[in-house]
Amino acid sequence: MDPKAVRELLERVRRGDASVDEAMGSLRDLPFAALAEATVDHHRALRTGFPEVILGSGKTAEQIVAIMREIDSHGQVALATRVDGDHGAEICAALPKVRYDPVARTAVLMRRPPRRIGTAPVCVVTAGTSDIPVAEEAAVTAEVLGNEVVRVRDVGVAGLHRLLAQRPVLDRASVIIVVAGMEGALASAVGGLVAKPIVAVPTSVGYGASFGGVAALLGMLTSCASGVTVVNIDNGFGAAYAASLINLGVET
Repeated sequence: MDPKAVRELLERVRRGDASVDEAMGSLRDLPFAALAEATVDHHRALRTGFPEVILGSGKTAEQIVAIMREIDSHGQVALATRVDGDHGAEICAALPKVRYDPVARTAVLMRRPPRRIGTAPVCVVTAGTSDIPVAEEAAVTAEVLGNEVVRVRDVGVAGLHRLLAQRPVLDRASVIIVVAGMEGALASAVGGLVAKPIVAVPTSVGYGASFGGVAALLGMLTSCASGVTVVNIDNGFGAAYAASLINLGVET
């Protein structure tokens, strides 16, 4: 249950449109619900602005389904990340209304579109086509959390003119997520062009000396462009969550 839903419930009680017992029934599973192998945090949206998100990696399809059902039963968007294709098929069979994205490896169950947040889009910029899976994890997460999302793909520094052609798109964004592997230089290039918060995501894309994304991580951490913040390797979800909090803060 999010702050808006709690406020609406309390207003209904104040007006006499809902009884105290009805309100107690709606709030009975706060702050959490204990399942067989998970404890679902229904209080999280009240504390942080967004409901709990499921990390699919390491979980069985049955566990993911149970958690998604519990989150959905409270009218909140259920998002699972890092869901492989086999698990995705099982989840969709159990929950036909789930939207599974095999590129982003996300599974989403929502009763209604999320409340729009922010005054401008989140722009997800991808250095190369190989970075798209991580970028799509970021894009889908940002959309589920209520952001308008604009995608800019394949504008890495090997052809910098491609990035410069996207300058109007970058200028319209409230936050820019930059997803890049290899040496990770794209984050610095974007950071030097715009007066926007940059959330940089190093990816594990690259040859041997990229050390599975460590080279891009270090390059982004030592960026000479001001305003670049860095998340962990391949952490598209974390970047989108940070960008969403920035957008949420702008409107409040």
